[in-house]
Amino acid sequence: MPAYMICTMNIHDPETYRKYTALTPATLARHGGRFLTRGDPIKTCEGEEFTDRMVILEFPDKAAAEAWYADADYQSASKFRRASSVGRMILQEGRPDQAAPDPRV
Repeated sequence: MPAYMICTMNIHDPETYRKYTALTPATLARHGGRFLTRGDPIKTCEGEEFTDRMVILEFPDKAAAEAWYADADYQSASKFRRASSVGRMILQEGRPDQAAPDPRV
């Protein structure tokens, strides 16, 4: 079942952040991941205006996403992200086709 990493960043040092973005694609490909979005324009439809950068990644499954995040090369590259931005990375599994959402929510 696919898994999705949703990343939001407020970038305060674009030059250093570009060092991170230059290294990320190779690590992502090694783990079967792909960019669904990568800093594309965002429209806030409700709530407080969203002004950060958003990236959505898709992986074959949760294990692949976790392996990518733990990858030594990715962790080395992520030092540039941490030095140049403040953000959040969250992981959510997709659900099987036709699976109903939890009725208790």
